[in-house]
Amino acid sequence: MNAEIIAVGSEMLAGDRLDTNSLYLTAELNKLGVEVVFKCVVGDDRDRLAAQVRESLGRSPILILSGGLGPTEDDVTRDAVAKALGRTLHFDEGIAEWLKQRFAAAKRTMAEVNKRQAYVIEGAQILANHRGTAPGQWVEEAGAVAVLLPGPPHELKAMFQSECLPRLEKLVPKQAIRALFWRVAGMGESDLDQLIAPVYKKYTNPVTTILAAAGDIQIHLRARCATEAEADSLLAEVAAPIAELLGDRIYSRNGDPLEVVVGELLHAAGATVSVAESATGGMLGERFTTAPGSSRYFLGGFITYSDAIKAKLLGVSPETLAEHGAVSRETAIAMAEGARRLTGSTYALSITGAAGPEPGTDTVPKGTMYIGLADAEGSLALHRQFLGDRQYARGFAVQTALDVLRRRLTGRS
Repeated sequence: MNAEIIAVGSEMLAGDRLDTNSLYLTAELNKLGVEVVFKCVVGDDRDRLAAQVRESLGRSPILILSGGLGPTEDDVTRDAVAKALGRTLHFDEGIAEWLKQRFAAAKRTMAEVNKRQAYVIEGAQILANHRGTAPGQWVEEAGAVAVLLPGPPHELKAMFQSECLPRLEKLVPKQAIRALFWRVAGMGESDLDQLIAPVYKKYTNPVTTILAAAGDIQIHLRARCATEAEADSLLAEVAAPIAELLGDRIYSRNGDPLEVVVGELLHAAGATVSVAESATGGMLGERFTTAPGSSRYFLGGFITYSDAIKAKLLGVSPETLAEHGAVSRETAIAMAEGARRLTGSTYALSITGAAGPEPGTDTVPKGTMYIGLADAEGSLALHRQFLGDRQYARGFAVQTALDVLRRRLTGRS
């Protein structure tokens, strides 16, 4: 069974607001075996919202709307849903009295405008709100249901748990959705898709989604079956050949980011790490310290942006800088060795490069990055040429550095 979600409110269309309600609702619906196939945000416009309600109910049996149930003129959800279904709104004296008592309990006088919250769509069931003043509504229409929930997350979640889940459990046929979430490093999105597409394209169930960030590819497989056992079996059938093709490029099978995976490897080995950064300006150290418990293995680092500081703090020789330049294999190695020597860490990583936006030079074009690693076995440096803007190149370099250490820790480099 499919569902759609509409977040209502012009404020949700601003650049600084995130619709977290839909994330919560999607997770809860998935537990019931319901697949969310469409989400959108609609501003405070009755006609636009009514049109979207008609469209959504025309293709999905469950529609959940969040927000727009307040007392002001811009709270249009009740009116829009009534218009979409061709139903009337009636004033409910019981809700009006309940609202009055809610305000009295808080030692406040209810404003006249709050009575707008007592209007109910013809044929709707009222969903009690124990945390606010906006009752929800459950409206059935031609085999489908529209669920109107308040916008504040603490109100929405409580109402969904107490009022909606029992109704949905009766409505939704028993179905299980099981998901697999892998993360891959060391290859691009197009290369990965070309490699594994011959496997997953044979199936419409599970559904395969590939998401890409700087140096981090995510693979999501979602299977829908009558039982969890059937869904797990189907996932395993598709996942096994994909795993064989990708091999050790899969660094996480539970969704953990690379810094967490590397941190666990360091902790298990009783090892420590330090960093020396130029082009990335502390981004690598920040990634390490994002992981809880990173003080067990992360000793610290150096941000050495200028040649003078590279020489003074890390001991990069002036001859190396003069002969090879700050952006070079030799400098990356010297930076890593300096960080390891000064901190006593088991491993040290370094990054130096030209992230842009300046075009760079013929020998060091924009996007040039060197990643260095030093440990008791010796030192190495990788050269990478990244496309994209400054932030993309820096993010890709940090992800690459983490993967270099992962491979070293697992004996793959």
